[in-house]
Amino acid sequence: MSRIGKIPVKVPQGVKVNFLEGIITVEGPKGKLTQKYHPCISFEPQGEEIVISRADEQKQTKAFHGLYRNLLNNMVTGVSAGFSKTLVISGVGYKADVQGKLLVMSLGFSNDIYVGIPEGLSVAAEGSKVTVSGIDKQQVGEFAAQVRKLRKPEPYKGKGIRYENEQIRRKVGKSGVK
Repeated sequence: MSRIGKIPVKVPQGVKVNFLEGIITVEGPKGKLTQKYHPCISFEPQGEEIVISRADEQKQTKAFHGLYRNLLNNMVTGVSAGFSKTLVISGVGYKADVQGKLLVMSLGFSNDIYVGIPEGLSVAAEGSKVTVSGIDKQQVGEFAAQVRKLRKPEPYKGKGIRYENEQIRRKVGKSGVK
């Protein structure tokens, strides 16, 4: 039995989950998410929990068991509480600002960088912190990774964009080693 797949998904108050024709639909106070699923996996609502089971013991089916359990859990968490990632911009003159549906960043290049904010996400920039939040965990993580990729943190001075809880391994420069 899959260790992750056998854990039931708890559904909080105010969240509705439907399974119709191979599509999971989760509605909650923050929005609505849908996801297709493979027919070898079945979902059984039991009170305030949903138990996920599989049809057979094939390797691919076992992988789907844990996958769809985690996807369903992320959808339920997203529509009830939401997800957010915080990026920290460090460097002299580095800054970020939100203008409408654009994230405008000054990262030490000759021109500012303009990044379009996708539908379903909200971005807040306060000083050197940029917070990306939304109901879809994959979309929040992907957008945060794309923004971080614009100026990765460098190991000598630590300048660049990093996640809030990320530790940068610092290196000693040429003059520091004798």
